[in-house]
This record gives sequence, C-alpha cells and structure tokens, in this order.
Amino acid sequence: ALRHARGRRGADLVSVLLVGSGVRRGVTAHSDVDLIVLVKGQADSHEIVRVGDRMADIRYWCHKEVEEELTYSSRLPSLLRKARILHDHDAIGAKLIERANHRFRQGPPPVSMNEQIRLKAECFHWLGKAQDLADKPATAQYLLTIFFEDLVNAFFRLRGLWLTAPVDIPRFIVSRDAQLGILAERFL
Repeated sequence: ALRHARGRRGADLVSVLLVGSGVRRGVTAHSDVDLIVLVKGQADSHEIVRVGDRMADIRYWCHKEVEEELTYSSRLPSLLRKARILHDHDAIGAKLIERANHRFRQGPPPVSMNEQIRLKAECFHWLGKAQDLADKPATAQYLLTIFFEDLVNAFFRLRGLWLTAPVDIPRFIVSRDAQLGILAERFL
C-alpha cells in the first residue's frame, strides 16, 4: 500500500500515516488497512486498493489543509493522535501528530447555544423524515441511520468528548450513560 501511494503521488508525497484498527491493535480477519497520505498539493481523494489479502483504504489530503482543520475538527485530533508514521519527509507527519496530540489534550471546543439547537434540530429532522416515510421501509431505514449518526455526534459534542473509533462507540456510550447505551443497542 505504501509503494502504491508513493507511485501515485511521487515527489508530491509528504507523509504516509497508518490509522484505524492497525494502530489500535484491533485488526481482525476482515479489517482493512487505513492510510492517510499527506501531500504538498491539492488533494481530497480516496481510493480502495487490494494489497495481498487485505483492502487498503487510502485517503489523500493536503498537509496544510489538515493542519488548519485540526483547530476545529471534532474527528481529526482523535484520529491522528495515535497514527503511526510509515513514511515522513521533513518530519511533517511527526509534527502533525504532535499537534494532534496537543489539540486532543485541550479537549473539543465548547458547544455554543446555537450549535446545541442545531444538533437537536438535525436529530429531530431525520427522525421526522423517517417517520413520514414509514410506508417506504428501505428509505426510512436509511434515514434512521443518518439520524443515529447525528445522534451519536450530538452525544459526543454536547458532552465535550472526542469521537471514538466507530467500533468503540456503543461501548463508550454505555460507559458514559448506561440508559442511553441500552437505547442505542436496542435501536441498532
């Protein structure tokens, strides 16, 4: 996967970071390899390639845009703080991981009243849409997945917590709010 990324980006390549289950030591038989490829130029692309018996999920990002996004993103600091460097030019990836760790220790930005209202409105919006389309089960189920994703994001934002890995979300919610965790498990 590293050779593939090097071949794709060549001299534009800045850093290749391993993230996800590979870093958390949670690899299973069905796990993919998650890579973030930082480049000098514009890049906001994504590809999935087969490497041996695994799939590699490769996301290409401009390293300067990632640095800027670290200050306000609710996902990047927790994603990048434990990243493992596979390739690094001029220690740009190492510096980015250091900034992600610093940002993570600061905690997520506080939630304004307007954002609280927006989070609640979005959850009710998707729930209402799903209820309106109950006669179309496939569409309603799709809308309910969007509702659940927004509900999880609202839970983390309102509690001032960083998002966890998707596989850890139900367990994390149960550890913080048992009743909500039980409802989430029943919903899933």
